[in-house]
Amino acid sequence: MPDSRLIAPTPPVQCLLIVDDDPSAILLLSRILEGEARIVFATSGEAALRRIRDHAPDLVLLDASMPGLDGLETCRRIKADAGGADVPVIFVTAHADLELETRALELGAADFIHKPVHAPVVRARVRAHLALKQKSDALHRLAVVDPLTGIANRRAFDDALDQEWRRALRHGHALSLLLVDVDFFQRYNDAHGRRDGDACLRRVAGVVAAATRRAGELAARYGGGEFAVLLPHASLARARAFAQGLCAAVEGAALPHGDSPVSPHVTVSIGVAELVQGCRDGGAGDRPCHECEFSGPCRAAPGLLVDLADRALYQAKREGRARVACLQGAVPSTSS
Repeated sequence: MPDSRLIAPTPPVQCLLIVDDDPSAILLLSRILEGEARIVFATSGEAALRRIRDHAPDLVLLDASMPGLDGLETCRRIKADAGGADVPVIFVTAHADLELETRALELGAADFIHKPVHAPVVRARVRAHLALKQKSDALHRLAVVDPLTGIANRRAFDDALDQEWRRALRHGHALSLLLVDVDFFQRYNDAHGRRDGDACLRRVAGVVAAATRRAGELAARYGGGEFAVLLPHASLARARAFAQGLCAAVEGAALPHGDSPVSPHVTVSIGVAELVQGCRDGGAGDRPCHECEFSGPCRAAPGLLVDLADRALYQAKREGRARVACLQGAVPSTSS
């Protein structure tokens, strides 16, 4: 079974965000929904966006009419952000306005509750949407978790790599990647059997996952006996230090390897690559990235990062395994 420490458990209580500029309306809904979920609230659209970042709610009840950011604009911004795109939004409105409801549905709203609210209807709709969200989250976890090791799978890694590189483009920071290969893993399987081989992969995955502590860092099973570690904001020097620590941690786990030419214990070889932008100012001269003629190569660069890490991994193996090798690359710039 996957190590339970590596899989985020389903929260015992879901979170509900109530957004309304009228505190009495928030109080009424909170009383109606007491016990259904952990409730947080916001009295403006701007505050709602902050609450979503801080609390990751499972459902939002959103007042349609608010000063400042109204309900429609708040919904649009929630759905435009990666952290809120999958969060269902129920509009709470005093208006039977077909145009408003049509626009809200186009923006991603899931349902409507009309004022004055009726407690049984509110509870029934909230329960239904929380149940759907719970099932959706469970399916998502199945889609992005490697069933053997309990860490992220290749699909999750590919998505995270693309997302982190786009973030690096926006903010002009570097991005580093580690490819981690269990040395002589086929020999391990031949010597110890596939059942012990699976247990070995779970132990190594646990060491790799435990090392990723900073926000945005991701440990994933890349395939076979290979793992990937994504390090946003990491220079090559920091990524090298991270990889060296990881090498030592795996060997320190002292997993016996009955047929390794390099050590009596399981070891790993690690290829480290850093990819930097040719334009550190976020574009060519005064132009934003999307207007630059080099934006195509920039956006295709995640493949280059994987290739660099793979070449570095091959170098580590060629030099004797149980070690780290590093390469650095850059995407095209206006001066290239």
